[in-house]
Amino acid sequence: MTLENFKNTLSETLVPHHFSVLLQALWYDAKGNWEAAHNIAQSKEGTLSFDQLHAYLHRKEGDRFNANYWYRRCGESMPKISLEEEWEILVERFC
Repeated sequence: MTLENFKNTLSETLVPHHFSVLLQALWYDAKGNWEAAHNIAQSKEGTLSFDQLHAYLHRKEGDRFNANYWYRRCGESMPKISLEEEWEILVERFC
């Protein structure tokens, strides 16, 4: 799957059933359902990909303190790119 293919599914009303749980979270986030995305991120704390998702979601929420905590857990620092760019990077990473 490509980023473009993923973006094309955002016009659908239900998350595609074949998406991995990480892609489901990013789909929910793009559709404005931060809570559903966050629930997925919390479901496997301590797993790198889920922690990366968790960091991004708290950054998007505007909770920089919490976001920094999750970025540090991933061995990263908060990126200096837009949220949209980070979202796209995560989609490509999880595809």
